[in-house]
Amino acid sequence: MRTILLTAALALAAVASAPRVAAADGCYICSRGSSANCKDYCRYSGSDTFAARKECEKKGCKVGGTASCPTAVNYKICSAPAPAAPTVAAAGSCSPRG
Repeated sequence: MRTILLTAALALAAVASAPRVAAADGCYICSRGSSANCKDYCRYSGSDTFAARKECEKKGCKVGGTASCPTAVNYKICSAPAPAAPTVAAAGSCSPRG
């Protein structure tokens, strides 16, 4: 029984200390004069960034603010493409050989 409690405590500590990444999708409110595709909202992935706003503007959304994305079917929601992840190259060694 003592081993089970110790194992459970270690598992709980590992989960509690794990790094958390908060990357939620959100929506921009498209104001009056936006295109028919983006009449109400434009969905973006990740953080609210200048690039995400520009992508929504390219879709025809005149950004008026931010909001959580609605789930009702009577809203017109367009989507900005997710930003590409940066490419990371791994090098075998950074020290000069001599």
